[in-house]
Amino acid sequence: MTRYALSDDALRAVKTYGTDTFAAAADGFVAQYGNLAARYAGKKRRQATPVKLPDGTEILLSHGKHNVLQAAIVQEFAPRFAPDAVLLYLGDATQRTLHVEPALLRQLGITITSHGKLPDVILYDEARKWLFFVEAVTSHGPVSPKRHVELEAEAAMSTAARVYVTAFPDFKEFKKHVADIAWETEIWIADHPEHMIHYNGDKFLGPPER
Repeated sequence: MTRYALSDDALRAVKTYGTDTFAAAADGFVAQYGNLAARYAGKKRRQATPVKLPDGTEILLSHGKHNVLQAAIVQEFAPRFAPDAVLLYLGDATQRTLHVEPALLRQLGITITSHGKLPDVILYDEARKWLFFVEAVTSHGPVSPKRHVELEAEAAMSTAARVYVTAFPDFKEFKKHVADIAWETEIWIADHPEHMIHYNGDKFLGPPER
């Protein structure tokens, strides 16, 4: 059985609570032993996943394999398949709207609401007038037929063409969702970043270019 007890120094500081000497006692205790909240925050920062955005700035995603995949989408997928695209939206496991460009989204006919169902990452390629809706899947949530309908509804007012992408960390995770992925969508696997899998019928039928 785990037992906890105050140290003598902590007890002396606590006993001054409500008196004129409490602030000085508390400050002295923190100066001697450190700020636990700051120490924990520092640990969280060290565990965070850094993401370099297309404009060169860097943001931190909370730690976790889902956000590691989202970082790969921004840093590996986008330069290869949407090299000039603007990052309009990037969610986070603990902070849903970590990076968002609301003005550009509104111009494109997409409004963020508290009950909205936006994907994990949204990119916009202005030259091609393409919106990339990308879902990062580490356990659930591919672009299924139902999800495709939901995303189409979110973009109903937009005149931009939509490209729907489900991103997986590896083939093992991809194989769990093969039967759930909607036709007319794309698959990207972070382990093989140079390639795409197209669920697009005969659109890409033919010999590869050489």
